[in-house]
Amino acid sequence: MRTLIAASLGYLVGSFPTADIVTRYAARRNGEESVDLRAAGTGNPGSLNAAKLLGWKWGAIILAGDMMKGALASLAGRAVAGDNGTYAAGSGAVIGHCAPVWSGFRGGKGVATSAGTSLVCFPAYMPVDISLAAATLALSRGQAGTATYVASAVFVTAALYWWLRRNGSLWGPKPTIGLPAYALSTSAIITYRFVTAQMAPASPPQTAALQTIPLKAKRPLSRNPLP
Repeated sequence: MRTLIAASLGYLVGSFPTADIVTRYAARRNGEESVDLRAAGTGNPGSLNAAKLLGWKWGAIILAGDMMKGALASLAGRAVAGDNGTYAAGSGAVIGHCAPVWSGFRGGKGVATSAGTSLVCFPAYMPVDISLAAATLALSRGQAGTATYVASAVFVTAALYWWLRRNGSLWGPKPTIGLPAYALSTSAIITYRFVTAQMAPASPPQTAALQTIPLKAKRPLSRNPLP
């Protein structure tokens, strides 16, 4: 029961709409109309799409926020249900980010949130994960989908190996069966989000061009007549 509570708590924390809140704040600060990240640019409410539309500063804030909520969710799960609670909450956080019920299950791709959970759930593997993702991105010439598929497959394999060998994971929880279950569930939903994003119909050229106009270029015209 405690593990189930941890998973539910992780989902709630993971579903926190970081990108939506930061986007609205950025628009209000600039005195401009807010941008719907699900309808603009790539259509993904994540840090990269926000960086392209709002600027890299806002994208970095969203990235940090998504990673933080993954780490906080995992820590909360550990407090509630121990080692297995850590893994359950980490899985719940990624699922909550990718499929938040408050937004009609239209969330982000979960990479940043997953990285945040790994800092708590599987810290020993983090250097390998980052190096592998960077190398795959370079070899695939920036194909994020390819890098994600390769990194996910190796991540699940490493988690299974860690559990079978009972290897330590620095400050992370003990490698129970929850570790490969966490790796498999988070990798599965992230892969699903990338696959469905690639299968989505492309926007018409004119619409796509309008969607990628920076927010500052969308300032509404003044209603006051010219002098």
